Amino acid sequence: MSLAIACHNDAFGTAPQIDPTQLEEIVAQGYKSVINNRPDFEGGPGQPLNEVIEAKAKSLGLHYAYLPVVSGSITPEQVIEMARLLKTLPGPVLAFCRSGARSTNLYQLVQQVR
Repeated sequence: MSLAIACHNDAFGTAPQIDPTQLEEIVAQGYKSVINNRPDFEGGPGQPLNEVIEAKAKSLGLHYAYLPVVSGSITPEQVIEMARLLKTLPGPVLAFCRSGARSTNLYQLVQQVR
C-alpha cells in the first residue's frame, strides 16, 4: 500500500499513521529521519506501537524520534523540541500522526518561532 506523504518542502514531509512495513518505502523516497507525533494506544490496540516502528526504522538506517502530541493540545515545550529535532536530525525528515494534520500543525508552529 502506497503511503500518502504531503511534501511541505525538500526537507520535510508529513504522513498519516505509518505501519512498520511502510518504512522501506519511506527510505526509498529518500527520507533520512522519522518523527512519531502520535501517542501509543491513541488509536486503540490496532495501532502499531512506537517501539516496533522505531526498531524497524533503525534497522533500515533511519534516524528516529518519538515526540507524542495529544491532538489539539500542542504545548510550547513540544514546539521547542520539534524545532530542535528538525535542526539536528538528518534530512529530509518525515513526521507522522493519525492523519498528518497534527504533525503539520506542529511544523507550522515551529516556522512561526524560528
